[in-house]
Amino acid sequence: MTAARRTLSRGSIIVLVLAGVAAVVVVTGILPAPDAGALGLRIVPVLGFVVAITIVAELARDAGVFDVLAQRLARWGRGQVLALWASVVALAVVSTVFLSLDTTAVIVTPVVVVLAQSIGVSPLPFTLATVWLANTASLALPVSNLTNLLAAPAVGSDPAAFIALSWAPTLIGVLIPVAILTIVHRRTLFGGYRVPPPGTPSDRVLFWGAAAVLIALLPLLTVTHDVWIPATAAALLLVVLFAVRRRHVLRLGLVPWSAVGLATALFVLVETAHANGFLDFLTTLAPDDHGPAALLQLAGIGALAANGVNNLPAYLILEPAAGDPVALMALLIGVNLGPLVTPWASLATLLWHHRIVALGVTISWPRFMLWGLVVAVPTVVAATLVLALVAG
Repeated sequence: MTAARRTLSRGSIIVLVLAGVAAVVVVTGILPAPDAGALGLRIVPVLGFVVAITIVAELARDAGVFDVLAQRLARWGRGQVLALWASVVALAVVSTVFLSLDTTAVIVTPVVVVLAQSIGVSPLPFTLATVWLANTASLALPVSNLTNLLAAPAVGSDPAAFIALSWAPTLIGVLIPVAILTIVHRRTLFGGYRVPPPGTPSDRVLFWGAAAVLIALLPLLTVTHDVWIPATAAALLLVVLFAVRRRHVLRLGLVPWSAVGLATALFVLVETAHANGFLDFLTTLAPDDHGPAALLQLAGIGALAANGVNNLPAYLILEPAAGDPVALMALLIGVNLGPLVTPWASLATLLWHHRIVALGVTISWPRFMLWGLVVAVPTVVAATLVLALVAG
């Protein structure tokens, strides 16, 4: 049995154990029925979106949308790595903002790695860009991160209210990691490459159908409050298209069972702790104002908690400490932009690492953690200060 399979098995066991414990607390009434019902109403649309957008991303990949786009980027770069680098950064940001950070980690990462390898360029800066931007660009929209979907109703009644607070910190979250990578890997990025020949999709109907669905979906995700509705419609359209053109691709594995199971279990367990008063002390951490110091404290605690346990439970646990939209955004800065250090801080990081290892790219965890710390600290601090300026 390979190490990857052993890791997967351990991960599955952990999910099953957590799901079992969550079921017990619901059945036994440790989580009171009214609280369980309220939790269900809150998380079902969120998890529905996660399932739908994952299916959309996976089927779009199978249709060749991401591969063809990467080939187009290579040709548009006209042999200049810096131009290609800018295009890859844009792809990672757009993918994260509209299709969520896990899509960037799982689908965009192998595309850009293979692209870099095919033109004889070191894939390291490209791989680090996808994993860092998957996290730091995930503050932009409610759909960009599961934590955002949870916070969005309290931030505002529509995506515009969320964007009004998130746009400036997100911009910082993109610029600082990209600037650091560009400086550190300048010898690679300021070189040239041979432009590859154009590629064509194996099934043009699937390709253009999937591309059309994505083009229609992306703007809807920015203006729709119930984002699970357009995402589900897009997933159903692609399922029908693949049922006609490539039926064997449709499989139960398209549904991210482990991620949904883990998220559901964490929701239940943390809600149980809240319902029984175990986390009431966290309300004392709520900032008294929107000054830089108060917001930095909340964002810093969020970043530390995310790197200590994982960004999703960190958000769920600390949510009571963020009593208004600005405080919630500061917490999101910590749990979204901060988890760049430890491997387990974000599920996207673990998924990313599995993909790059399979493609022959290696980076040691100590080195990854060191550079993650170098990037995370100034990014979280600068993004929080910008939030204080925007909110003030």
